[in-house]
Amino acid sequence: MAGLRMGQGVLRRKPIEQIEEGIPSEQLTRSLGLWQLTAIGVGGIIGAGIFTLAGAVAHEKAGPAVLLSFLIAGVASAAAAFSYAEFAGLIPKAGSAYTYGYAVLGELAGWFIGWDLLLEYTAIVAVVAIGISGYFNFLLGETGAQLPSWMLGAPGTGEGHEVDLFAMLLCLFTAYLLTLGIKNAARFETVVVGLKVLVVLLVIAVGVFHIDTANYNPFFPYGVSGAFAGAATVFFAVFGYDAMSTAAEEAKDAQRHMPKAIMYSLAISMVLYVAACLVLTGMQNYTEIDPESGFSSAFKAVGLSGLANVIAVGAIIGILTVMFTFMLGVTRVWFSMSRDGLLPHWFAKTHPTRHVPVRVTWIVGFASALIAGFLPIGEAAELTNIGILLAFVVVCVAVTVLRYRRPDLPRAFRCPGMPYVPAIGALFSLWLITFLSWHTWVRFAVWLLIGLVIYFGYSYRKSELAKAEQGAGTGTQ
Repeated sequence: MAGLRMGQGVLRRKPIEQIEEGIPSEQLTRSLGLWQLTAIGVGGIIGAGIFTLAGAVAHEKAGPAVLLSFLIAGVASAAAAFSYAEFAGLIPKAGSAYTYGYAVLGELAGWFIGWDLLLEYTAIVAVVAIGISGYFNFLLGETGAQLPSWMLGAPGTGEGHEVDLFAMLLCLFTAYLLTLGIKNAARFETVVVGLKVLVVLLVIAVGVFHIDTANYNPFFPYGVSGAFAGAATVFFAVFGYDAMSTAAEEAKDAQRHMPKAIMYSLAISMVLYVAACLVLTGMQNYTEIDPESGFSSAFKAVGLSGLANVIAVGAIIGILTVMFTFMLGVTRVWFSMSRDGLLPHWFAKTHPTRHVPVRVTWIVGFASALIAGFLPIGEAAELTNIGILLAFVVVCVAVTVLRYRRPDLPRAFRCPGMPYVPAIGALFSLWLITFLSWHTWVRFAVWLLIGLVIYFGYSYRKSELAKAEQGAGTGTQ
């Protein structure tokens, strides 16, 4: 009997009509408009993908067909984005995939996806910080500046390296920005995203005059399969709207604006990705593209070294916005889980005037700083993939289940092509998971086991739904 009750307990769902914002000390302020939300989404999508990944995939996997790699990944990402957009208009609360899973698939599913995202998003912040630090060190080298080797990288990444100090400071700076209040932080993000987009447009506008169409031949040097293999790699450069959707509770008119912001941010990013890929592979033969700094090397190759340095600075600015978006995401997931009682309420307390979860923001800031400072980028990157792909699967499945379970709910946006479009998003995400190494699976399994211990040791009894059940049981005795 106890086992039956426990089985029912892990499947308890948050009633969608009763998802409240909590007590005053656990509330967020609705201050983000449509274009601020869109900027946060673009900030999360355009980063290393356009400045680094495009060149690496063109050089190693797809050649000029990297253009198709981004289009394939974009279509698959759009299938998941439609699902996110329907949920964002239906449940405009903090937490994104965690909240959606909790409301539709039950408490244990919601816990797992939220627990995964805490690790994944934090690791992404650290990985991006390490990447920016590498660009920063390169630019310092170009100016002839010399810094002590102990502060230039994690142990084992170079002679004398003991800590990546700049990466750590970036994580703490991002946390500081988020503690200033969402309105001020989003204003900064919007300005920086605008600068990033201008740099990308400059690259496209100048580069188009240096295209040699002979570089497009052969278009499939690695075969058509190379374009699909490239899609599996660049898929991780075409999400970011998922982290942005965690800020739904801070949007002024979330039911209308969140679905639009998700679609706008993906559309803008895909147009820029495709145009940039055309320019990159047209300016330089794919065999000569530098896999680490493709655009900088391409512009140097045509005698525009000065612009190459501008691009390097733009890359630093562009990647910084990714840190902002994903740290925003992890803090809002953590805040939402704590407000629901799955983690201690202490974490859900917000600043009395800025109305942001300051406690979890600083915890995430220090945690990501430690990862960035002491782990090589490869080891940190292995923590980032699987949880996000599983979040996509959960959202695509949940939106389909809810459409048929509760067709009566008012939806500001309806995912088209139901159930086929969500199925494409789920299947593509599952396919990409098969590309992950066994090391990733081991780390993921260990993290899940830790999560199971915490859930059954604390969350199962302390969640707000569990307390409501206990109160109802006491009242009927």
